[in-house]
Amino acid sequence: MTDNAYQERAEGFARMLMRQATWPAAFVVAATILAPLAASARGAFETSPAAVALSVAAASAVAVLALSALLVFDALLFRLMASHDDEAAGGAAVDEVLARMSLKPLQPTTRPLDDRMAGTHRLLFKQRAALALFAAALLAAGFWAPR
Repeated sequence: MTDNAYQERAEGFARMLMRQATWPAAFVVAATILAPLAASARGAFETSPAAVALSVAAASAVAVLALSALLVFDALLFRLMASHDDEAAGGAAVDEVLARMSLKPLQPTTRPLDDRMAGTHRLLFKQRAALALFAAALLAAGFWAPR
């Protein structure tokens, strides 16, 4: 892989991460603002199953927002990585930042870009699972709410 291709790949992945962090967080914030208004108007807080579903929705909303913040942080690290001329230098810079922040001990070897991307893909999966749980809990709260 040429240096330019590595930089384009890392920068493209960072852009994708920013999009994947933004839209679920915006959806959760909007739904969190609107759902309690609709639920209280219909008396959903008074019924036990709907209240439990709203509690699950609130917990999963926090998870989605936290994972979105982690994805934004990862996107910034991939942008830092792309700002260096080669993959080894970019990986070393990211590792140094993480070590200075006491988030990860400094490793003797740097992980390749593909390994770092695979770890971030696992975060994306967790975020999507939390988003699905959030949506399902909101739908369940609407199902159990009195008409």
